[in-house]
Amino acid sequence: MLTFTALPAFNDNYIWLIKNDVTRACAVVDPGDAQPVLNWLADHPKWSLTDILITHHHADHTGGVMLLKQATQALVTGPATESIQGIERAATDKLQFKLLDAAEVTVIAVPGHTLGHVAYYSPATAMAKPWLLSGDTLFAAGCGRIFEGTAEQMFNSLKRLAALPDNTQVFCTHEYTLSNLKFAAAVEPNNPEISQRLHQVTNLRAAEQITLPSSIALEKATNPFLRATIPEVAQKIVQQGYSATHPVEVFAALRQWKDNF
Repeated sequence: MLTFTALPAFNDNYIWLIKNDVTRACAVVDPGDAQPVLNWLADHPKWSLTDILITHHHADHTGGVMLLKQATQALVTGPATESIQGIERAATDKLQFKLLDAAEVTVIAVPGHTLGHVAYYSPATAMAKPWLLSGDTLFAAGCGRIFEGTAEQMFNSLKRLAALPDNTQVFCTHEYTLSNLKFAAAVEPNNPEISQRLHQVTNLRAAEQITLPSSIALEKATNPFLRATIPEVAQKIVQQGYSATHPVEVFAALRQWKDNF
């Protein structure tokens, strides 16, 4: 069984540290800064970093890769179609590999935020819930900006992730939950699950606590970007002055609205 620890970086990034408590081997996800990882390793000298997983090429996710690789000789896995220094195992859609001798992992291509963005999914076992490393594609109550792909690509990528089991734990890479939920509440002011989650997250952030992981079930109930097919969401988009009828158009309008929210 693997355990997850969030190492804060920059203003609102999380570098996920994944640990095998039996072998004392660990992996990190999207280390934009090497120092938080090096500090953790220095504080835990019996542990070894064996793997680095990368979801996409942005600097706040890759900036620490080479320093960590040089310090630990960790194996770097990352998007096959993006130019990222240090990658040794190219992550292509549906590639499967074993992580830390404990978890079967499948790569899911999720273009949109960047063209080569990938997510990493591990199914349920007798000892653990399924989990997803979603990078900047699926956030808690939100999704990433569309920098390189199209709205249709991002919509379809999120649709793939939403089809994962409801109890899948979602580990994204930024603490954006509170601002995302404020937008969700504007989209669906009468959604009680959004109101409840907003109240809970407001209290967590007031106490300077992390709001992650989320779950696929929670995202489907409260994340507007997974709810573009809901009539109330489409109606709200029209009320905001957007011309949108197809779910992809509703999604694109939501993303544009959020960009200026």
